[in-house]
Amino acid sequence: MELADIKSMTKEEIGAWLKELGEPSFRAGQVFTWLHRGAGSFDEMTDLPKKLRESLAAKARITRPAVERKQCSALDGTIKYLWRLGDGNCIETVLMRYHHGNTVCISSQVGCRMGCAFCASTLGGKVRDLTPSEMLDQVLFTQLDSGAPISNIVLMGIGEPLDNFDTVLRFLALVNHPDGLNIGMRHISLSTCGLTDKIDKLAEHQLQLTLSVSLHAPDDETRSRIMPVNRAVGVEKLLAACRRYFERTGRRISYEYAMIDGVNDHDWQADLLAERLKGLPSHVNLIPLNEVKESPLKPSRRVAAFQKRLEGHGITVTVRRKLGGDIDASCGQLRRKAMTAG
Repeated sequence: MELADIKSMTKEEIGAWLKELGEPSFRAGQVFTWLHRGAGSFDEMTDLPKKLRESLAAKARITRPAVERKQCSALDGTIKYLWRLGDGNCIETVLMRYHHGNTVCISSQVGCRMGCAFCASTLGGKVRDLTPSEMLDQVLFTQLDSGAPISNIVLMGIGEPLDNFDTVLRFLALVNHPDGLNIGMRHISLSTCGLTDKIDKLAEHQLQLTLSVSLHAPDDETRSRIMPVNRAVGVEKLLAACRRYFERTGRRISYEYAMIDGVNDHDWQADLLAERLKGLPSHVNLIPLNEVKESPLKPSRRVAAFQKRLEGHGITVTVRRKLGGDIDASCGQLRRKAMTAG
């Protein structure tokens, strides 16, 4: 019999499950709290009767990743974790320290099938989706291992979050729960390469998170070249979905734009980007490209000029602070090294 993944359950589901075992409803709160504190076994749940602990151990499992590799930046305190999951697969998580608090960047899949040319996460393709518990564990055990309280979460690690839609929604409910880590939706950002049907579906839930769209080019020719997902949608349809999302949720969208030398950093592309975003409350985040050994793409030398051009059109622009440059902190690099070493 396959053991139940109890950490992927909501508090209400745990309660219903325990009720079938003849347990009182308050036990659900005890179990839920222990799980979200990082308990690795039911024996650690000392306020539960021994008989119940034994019964739970016979019917359920508690996920707990192992630290396969840990790299700490001497430059800015960034920590990158390579976690080994229960089935032997590895994923990455990055802890970033800012003046406003600690942010954890988590993965949503083992590998990725989106094929973006500038990202190491996709080089080996997609292996499988993560479970809600495996997503939650990245936040929980990063916090426990580092001793740094997590105040913000970005779903920008390995994988496309909206390609694992139902799992991501459940993870958000779990991490937001007041009896768990209680991280508010306004402190969570979800990044997507632009799955328009899922953007519309996400808008229906009226979540107060920040949606970040990995745009990276304002024209179809360039975007399709570096992001194969664009061939099925196109920039105009993607931005139309973004407009619908804003109209439904009232939440301003952030557009991620990795600056690639000679590819997407021309003045005419800045002008076109500003034109495309006209009338749409938005924020453009320019990202200095992290070099990937397997890719010929190089970091742009025109970040400041591109920023100035956009600002001249009245677009709100920031340049992402580069963190963890000495520890392979960009998505997929550490996992890729572990795969090739194996």
